[in-house]
Amino acid sequence: MNLIDFFHSAGLGMATGLALIVAIGAQNAFVLRQGIRGEHIVPVVAVCALSDAVLIAAGVLGTGALVTAAPAAVVVLRYVGAAFLVAYGAMAARRALRPQPLTSEASATDGGAKRGLAAAVTTVLTLTWLNPHVYLDIALLGSIASAQGAQLQWWFGAGAMLGSIVWFSSLGFGARFLRGFFARPLSWRFLDGGIAVTMVALGAGLVFGA
Repeated sequence: MNLIDFFHSAGLGMATGLALIVAIGAQNAFVLRQGIRGEHIVPVVAVCALSDAVLIAAGVLGTGALVTAAPAAVVVLRYVGAAFLVAYGAMAARRALRPQPLTSEASATDGGAKRGLAAAVTTVLTLTWLNPHVYLDIALLGSIASAQGAQLQWWFGAGAMLGSIVWFSSLGFGARFLRGFFARPLSWRFLDGGIAVTMVALGAGLVFGA
């Protein structure tokens, strides 16, 4: 066992973690929207990264095996998560179809009414922990980590955690470069329309087992 082995496992963990989270999903759509609005970016990114760290650690510890052994719990999460996604999608659709007028104290980059910190954190926690796919990812990460051996599995986990931090930080803080485009209210209507379609499609996918 040498330093190259450690870095190889960490790199594999980072690549695997990114492959699982870099996709158009409910959590990513929410982080993107918060980043564009410039609203509670630090706590939202921190919650996403910390949640991923806890989940990845659970996978490395073998909790993923327990999840796969309890299919009833996954089914419950599937329907609860689907209901939340559809409800959130409906709210996004309402914003797209009936945008709120901007006041003189607001700019077009606000994209609607301000969201409180507690509401933002609660939403991102719900989008993260009520997604049954997350628990399936735990099982996958856990199985790959265990294949690395006892000496390397936590290097794999650390790489996956680093990938999560890099991704959510890039998504949340990098979204500011899109603010010029979203200076127009019509752009927000397109974004919210896309979010609505994404959320409802993900919710339907959960219900029908996609």
